[in-house]
Amino acid sequence: MTPADASLSADATAPTASAPAEHWWHRMQRGELPPPPVARLLGATIARVDREAGELDVDYAPRAEFANPAGGVQGGMLGAMLDDLTAGLVDSTLTAGEAPATVSLNLSYLRPARIAPMQGRARLLRRGRDVCHVGGELLQDGKVVATAVAVCSIVRLRAS
Repeated sequence: MTPADASLSADATAPTASAPAEHWWHRMQRGELPPPPVARLLGATIARVDREAGELDVDYAPRAEFANPAGGVQGGMLGAMLDDLTAGLVDSTLTAGEAPATVSLNLSYLRPARIAPMQGRARLLRRGRDVCHVGGELLQDGKVVATAVAVCSIVRLRAS
């Protein structure tokens, strides 16, 4: 859900004579563009977005390859999900030619996560002109397994 793979340039949403510029995230949400590879890898599916309230819910389907030696989801994969979730919420607030860049991601692991469906919930804590603060959590069976507080910088992409 985030353009962190940097393959997106401002041209991906450049205005044409028939349509004004629109951020890629909104087009993806409508099914006009595929999700980024990282979202597919993480098994991410947008469940709900409320831009006015600053909230995003995403369902994740961890793969067997995400298992640590104990058989649970490796912490780095949970971190990737939380980065995807928090930056994805920032993405949903942006306009064409902008992208989020995660500056910091503070993770807390509260309980082991199984290789089973998880739900992510993100909330915009503060949206500034250049910096956003976002809180996120991953739940499994209604219990929080990991949380994150992210700081994202809003990057203006250069036209290529």
